[in-house]
Amino acid sequence: MQSEKRTPADAQPSVDSAGRQRPAAGSSEVTVGVEEEYLLVDPVSRQLSPQADKVVAQAAGDLGDRVTTEITRYQVEVRTDPHTSLTDLGDQLRATRNAVAHAAARLGLRVISSGTPILGQLNPPPLSPGVRYAQSLAKFGALDHEQSVCACHIHVGVPDVATALQLSNHLRPWLPALLAMTANSPYWDGKDTGYASWRTMTWGRWPVAGPPPYFESRTHFEDLLDRLVASETLLDRGGLYWDIRPSHHVPTLEIRIADAAPTVDDTLLLAGTVKGLAVTAMAAIHNSQAAPCPQPEMLRAACWRAARDGLSGRSINLDTGWLEPTAVHLGRLWNTALPAVATSDDRTLLQAAQLRLRSEGNGADRQRAAYRRRDSHTDVVDYLIETAAAAPGCPADSVTDESGRRGRSCSA
Repeated sequence: MQSEKRTPADAQPSVDSAGRQRPAAGSSEVTVGVEEEYLLVDPVSRQLSPQADKVVAQAAGDLGDRVTTEITRYQVEVRTDPHTSLTDLGDQLRATRNAVAHAAARLGLRVISSGTPILGQLNPPPLSPGVRYAQSLAKFGALDHEQSVCACHIHVGVPDVATALQLSNHLRPWLPALLAMTANSPYWDGKDTGYASWRTMTWGRWPVAGPPPYFESRTHFEDLLDRLVASETLLDRGGLYWDIRPSHHVPTLEIRIADAAPTVDDTLLLAGTVKGLAVTAMAAIHNSQAAPCPQPEMLRAACWRAARDGLSGRSINLDTGWLEPTAVHLGRLWNTALPAVATSDDRTLLQAAQLRLRSEGNGADRQRAAYRRRDSHTDVVDYLIETAAAAPGCPADSVTDESGRRGRSCSA
């Protein structure tokens, strides 16, 4: 066997030592919020455009502090409020994406949602101003030169760090399946990398990245974090780049495994799946059920295979170590997650997104399909422009930029 069961970290009865009620088994009130990162491109050259600060300033009129810059000037980051309803989350995501798309269009630019750039990756890229980014470049050097990559992060609301760590233990075996489902970065600088998620491979070079450890307790986590900071492996406590981590500034557990999602429906499928897994795990935590503990080497190997193959081929079964069809792997994921989704509207939404994933593939499959039409990387960029901000009632050619040029910023 490749995995073992361990007692949950900080296992406790239904009321903790501070008198706080622990999560009820099967609670449907688990909240999820989303962070998305987008790339800016010129609609004529399809090259990356380093004008994130201007786009953020434009979009802030609609989004306030929910939109910000990222490490490179090619990237825009947005975040949603926490939601219990996936339908409400989807409404906010569509409004947010379209606010950014319209802000970009007013500057003659377009938005794409891809884990990596397709064309126009400069090395080194233009970095955003800021003390922390300067410190990062001084410490990590050329690692920062390949960080014009974009992710989709799901934040699950938790009552405290101890619960977050237990939840992390329960969710970490699902990382390969989540990655296979969400891979959306096959290209890098005009070349097919041979991977469904090249962003995963570039991100994995950081000293504290990839699947997180199994945490025996909060003390285990805090001691490890203190050692990483003291050894100057991290800039600070916010520099943990594990695929799952407790947030250092909000009461959430952050699931960071996914590439930026091409469409809102893709983001919702990820958010809903993570929520279902979290609700199921919260019930297990409430009942003091042990979390699976796959061997770290096998978990890392399974994530590598998911990054390479995406939905195609086979996946590593972490219980046996043998390969199995990825469809079987995803079937177990959804059989665990979807029964915990609370409302019929949310279940209908997720089932429709699942059907699309099965028929059209993940983002990497769709990017490659766009390329094959004419063996054209510009067609890939155009596909991503069309799908990035797809909101009902938003016509494809509705935006005119400052020069009077009309363009495809969103699709009906």
